[in-house]
Amino acid sequence: MDGFLNIEKEPGMTSFDVVAKVRKLFQTRSVGHTGTLDPNASGVLVVAVGCATKAISYLEQEDKVYAAELTLGIETDTEDIWGKTLKTCESLDTINLSEERIREVLVSFVGKIEQVPPMYSAIKINGKKLYELARAGMEVERRAREIEIFSIENISVNGLKVRFTVHCSKGTYIRTLCKDIGEKLGCGAVMSELVRLKAGNFALDSACKLGELEQNFQKCFVSIEEALSRFEKLVLTEEESRLYRNGVPVKTEVAEGRYRVYLEDEFYGICLVKDGVIRSEKKISGKSFAE
Repeated sequence: MDGFLNIEKEPGMTSFDVVAKVRKLFQTRSVGHTGTLDPNASGVLVVAVGCATKAISYLEQEDKVYAAELTLGIETDTEDIWGKTLKTCESLDTINLSEERIREVLVSFVGKIEQVPPMYSAIKINGKKLYELARAGMEVERRAREIEIFSIENISVNGLKVRFTVHCSKGTYIRTLCKDIGEKLGCGAVMSELVRLKAGNFALDSACKLGELEQNFQKCFVSIEEALSRFEKLVLTEEESRLYRNGVPVKTEVAEGRYRVYLEDEFYGICLVKDGVIRSEKKISGKSFAE
């Protein structure tokens, strides 16, 4: 099978745990995911199987939507509620923030912002993952990265708990967003719940749990072509296909950009059109699930 599985990851599992179970179920090592979810988070985890692993890089770039909860008045080493407490407000009872002020601060993060990745993350510095250094008691300087928060909506405030929905770009850490919100409010905050609602075109309402895969994986199966549908389709003629297969640049008048390229009627992969020439970028083709 070559394609993607839209899996609803449950809290308590790592993303690699899910990949390992899919490898065992489908008896293949060619399995990967398009974006890690924290062990205590839940929701959409897009898993690639077979030739679909070659398309992971295209799906990693897509936006995400999360339902999040933050808790005011506390700071931890992991920036979430499950970490070691570093600091609490002098008195949680004295946090005197109006709902209006909380809403105002949350929406102030909408737009392009700089975010410093957390120490407890899988980013590598000098070949070492940050979380490995953090577990060894080390902290290193991290360079701020530009991310984009497209929207923060559905804000609800219940005491020290603040719930919201956030639509963000690739590379956004919601834990860090919660921490930064707490700093701006002046009382500290940590992420206390996270559910990924969407990853690109993969939505939670069409996902399936790991336990459902063996009996009905078709429910959450998405073909490679469908997963890459944001790229327009470009069909080559028989002669163009022959040249393309042999690595010869093919002249064209179509607009510049990336396309799903078809050699006659057969999906082949992603091509790049630039300066009036079609060039192969990645061969992805593989069999899709047959009804």
